[in-house]
Amino acid sequence: MTRRICIIGASGKLGQYMIEHALERGFEVTGVCREQSVHKLDRFADRITIVPGKTNDRDVIRQAVEGCDGVLTVLVPWGIQQYASGTAQAVLDFAEPGARLAFSCGWHISQDGQDVYSWGFRAMLRVFGFIARLTRFAELDDQVEACRRIFASDTRWTVVRGSDLEEGESQGLPVWSEHVGDPILASNKTRRIDFALFMVEALDNDDLIHVAPAICGCQTPSALAHAAP
Repeated sequence: MTRRICIIGASGKLGQYMIEHALERGFEVTGVCREQSVHKLDRFADRITIVPGKTNDRDVIRQAVEGCDGVLTVLVPWGIQQYASGTAQAVLDFAEPGARLAFSCGWHISQDGQDVYSWGFRAMLRVFGFIARLTRFAELDDQVEACRRIFASDTRWTVVRGSDLEEGESQGLPVWSEHVGDPILASNKTRRIDFALFMVEALDNDDLIHVAPAICGCQTPSALAHAAP
């Protein structure tokens, strides 16, 4: 039987890569994106179902995730309208019982407080967070709140924490660790297409349920140096 999944935030670069990976695996795909971004999915229009609307619109999410075995969600902290937390809460509330849920975010999210961040990373986060709030461009704290709600949920969730993203051909499934600061993650680079691959692969990896893996490209120097034999 064909498995049906929903990709929320489908029109962005990460979302489009997830669509490609999902279709390659024979999934039936429903994509959610803002109405003004629907045209970005034209090349998939005859192969997926598109539900236009804001991803924090509960009615939109309720419609999109109905009957889906899995939901892949891009948590974006745009604006100051609780976009990320509203999206996450709608998915948690309306996803089918037992559905596999995977959410994307950055390394700044910490599940247990045991991640180790460099001085440079912390400084960059403070500066970007301040400017983003000042300009009303983004609200990083809302992404933190979104993940807090996910971590407290008893749904079958995974929160995938991506390192700095770059474009390029796929290098394969990224390596991961439960904590930022692990030497295997030191290169801090992941191909965006491979971030999407990890999200799709997480749907079938029960070892990642209730885990927030921090990922890094499998061909980066740190991954090659510290990979298991």
